[in-house]
Amino acid sequence: MLLRLGKTALVGTVAALFLAFAFGNLTDYGSNWAFVQHVLAMDTIFADSTLRWRAITNPTLQTLGYWSIIAWQLATAAVLVTATVRLALATADAARFQAVKGYAAVGLIMALLLYGLGFTVVGGEWFAMWQSHQWNGLDSANRFITLTGIVLIVLMQGEGGSHRAD
Repeated sequence: MLLRLGKTALVGTVAALFLAFAFGNLTDYGSNWAFVQHVLAMDTIFADSTLRWRAITNPTLQTLGYWSIIAWQLATAAVLVTATVRLALATADAARFQAVKGYAAVGLIMALLLYGLGFTVVGGEWFAMWQSHQWNGLDSANRFITLTGIVLIVLMQGEGGSHRAD
């Protein structure tokens, strides 16, 4: 049971992180709004970059992009909070816990998609965020991917046979 409690706490940690992300974006809208604007506008990448044709400078499209990120963060937080509660209620029953792990895995995969596909592939590569010294979120995205990936791996591990931690 202790291992199941630990797995639940780890999923809850990522849920709390996504709640903090969404809360921060909603209560300090301007800080990350500037980040999204500059990444999409590609206005701080290398001066001689031939990738600038990819830039999105239309404020409506930039706003849509930012709200898409916030909506994904809120949805991910909702799934992970619900998963944390379900896992917590199932910690005493190994079979039941196993049955609800999939819901937590979905939330963790949603988190990985935001920072893997959204920030690393789209922001980092398509919009050349890696070229910007001021508006480069790849290190942060990597931290979130690492944390979430480790939690997903730990969550999906079996509980062993004769050396069970519960």
